Amino acid sequence: MFAVIFRAKTGVQDHQYSEMVSVMRNLAFDKYGCLDFIAVTEGEQEIAISYWASEDDIQRWHKDSQHVVAQQFGREKWYASYTVQVVEVKRQYRFNE
Repeated sequence: MFAVIFRAKTGVQDHQYSEMVSVMRNLAFDKYGCLDFIAVTEGEQEIAISYWASEDDIQRWHKDSQHVVAQQFGREKWYASYTVQVVEVKRQYRFNE
């Protein structure tokens, strides 16, 4: 399993941003096999972690034409800066939920 960790300093997040987040989340799950996705914002900091079965799924998601448009809007207005890390999950521990 792999995880994509997106860390950002937010910019102007308008109504269009909220709509795009919903579209991107659904696209990731429905078309590219995203296993889980969680995002948290605190002040100007945002972190989103998504989980994937393979790096190929992540690459296909990254190159999706709708996602490319979202990335462009992100650079132009929604984020002041961001970092993306792709990591392989080697172990997982769990306590009953």
